[in-house]
Order: sequence, then C-alpha cells, then structure tokens
Amino acid sequence: MTKTALSFCGITFQNPVTVASGTYGFGIEYNQFVDVDKIGGVMTKGLTIEPRRGNEGVRLQETYGGLLNCIGLENPGADVFAKEYLPQMKRLAPCKIIANIAGATLEDYEAISERLGAEDGIDAFEVNISCPNVKAGGMAFGTDGNMAAQVCKAVKKHTKRPVIMKLSPNVTDIVAIAKQLEAAGADGLSLINTLLGMAIDINQKAPVLGNVMGGLSGPAIKPVGLRMVWQVAQNVAIPLIGMGGITNWQDAVEYLLAGASLITVGTANFVNPLAPLEISEGIENYLKAQKIDDIQDIIGLAWRK
Repeated sequence: MTKTALSFCGITFQNPVTVASGTYGFGIEYNQFVDVDKIGGVMTKGLTIEPRRGNEGVRLQETYGGLLNCIGLENPGADVFAKEYLPQMKRLAPCKIIANIAGATLEDYEAISERLGAEDGIDAFEVNISCPNVKAGGMAFGTDGNMAAQVCKAVKKHTKRPVIMKLSPNVTDIVAIAKQLEAAGADGLSLINTLLGMAIDINQKAPVLGNVMGGLSGPAIKPVGLRMVWQVAQNVAIPLIGMGGITNWQDAVEYLLAGASLITVGTANFVNPLAPLEISEGIENYLKAQKIDDIQDIIGLAWRK
C-alpha cells in the first residue's frame, strides 16, 4: 500500500500537499465546495498582532504566467483570529493548521508569537520575513541573514510549536540565509515567497498596482523556486516546504525530488479550487506507477542518486 502520509517537524501530515498563505483564506471559506479536511495542511492568511486594512488601490494584476499582488497583509488581527476563525479551522481536522505571522518590527513578531504561541489547535507557525522592517529603513527582514535570525529567535522564545521560516527569493545567496536560520533554531523552512515585480498601465502612463510594486507568483516563478529548494536542501538538515508556481502533480513531484518534504499550492487555487486535491491524488498515482511504497523515498532523490 502506497504511503503518502509523512512527518514534518514532528507533525504527521496525511499527505504532502498544503495551501499557501494568502491564497486560501482560513480554509473555511473553501470548505463549502472543497473537502478541505483531505488537504495536508492550510497556511492561514498572514496574521499581524493588530488588524490591518491592507493597501489602497489596485491589489491584483494578472501577468503572463502569473499574478502580481500587493494585498498589504489585510487580516483581522491575532485576537479575532484566535477567537473567531481558529475554532472553525479546528473542524477541518485532520488537515493541519499552520499560522502565518508577520510584523513590521521585531517587537511585532514577539507580540504575535506570544499571543498565539500556546493557542490550542495551531500545529506550527510559518514566519513571513519578506515584510519591510520599519526600523531599518524598509529593508525586508528576509534579505538580511542577521535580521532574519533575530526574528526566528524572537518567535521561538514564545512558542514550543515548530517554527518554519519563509524565505524571500529577493536575495543574492539564499543558502547563506537558510544556514543562518538553521543555526538560529528554525525547525523548518518554506521557500519561496513571491518575487518582487510591477506592471505599468501604458494608457494611464502610471504603475497599475496601488503600492507600485508587488509580489509575483504563479507558474512563471516555478524554475526559480525549484532551483532554490534544490540548493537549500543540500545545505541544511532541517526539512523544507517547497512552493512557487505549482499548478499540477508533476510540478509537485519535481519539488519533492528537489528536496522538499511538503509542497504548497498558491496561485493555482484561484484558477482551480480543486487543485490541491487533484495534486494529492496525482502524487499518489505517480508513486504507485513508479512502484514506490513510501513518499519519503523520493524526497531529494534527484540529487541523492
């Protein structure tokens, strides 16, 4: 019998498919027409300690092979999430709950991890370090290994749940930052977050997005995400979640072969809400066709051979 369940940071996932933060709400929004309880895990919308309205103006712009977004972390805040949304998410079991958290200062990360650190029902934390550090002139936490490590240590002080650091691709050496986060105590890594991009309206002769620049996701970034997972997997001992442009089971298998233990579906959810379930089924069928009994056997196989 083919085994697709696996352990990640000590948590047993029923299959390796998760859904990306910001693309699936809190999971409960999809539950009326998708069997969310059959997905491996749900990453919540990015959560901040206080509620956020997000950015003004245009927030989404379709591009060739992808999507630009500058939502601006619109979310109800940590308290409302814990009191109203988390109880509903628990009903999605055995689907795991991974709370994505963000902040503009180190103190913000401390505050939200302290508030949610012991909440019953949260299985792990995914830490968004692509946010601009307002105390460092707007430099993203994730573009500096030392700042990223400080965030990791700050979060881990307030929770015993696994802490998964989400890496930004907008760096010159992602392996170096991955190593610094491993040394700082990260339990796992997610990669990659969106690439920085923009679009210009040639009639208005002005940027399309209200925030001028935004994050590029979708099929166009898959080669970048795959390359970075491949590089990082060979240089750290902690497990990885691979994401970036996964739209079908073939994409997912590539990430697994490159070294990801879990994979995450993001932009594809907007095109096909059933994508996570179809990808999970496709992975299982692939393993059967290849006569592979355990999904663990293909993780990193492309470079372990």
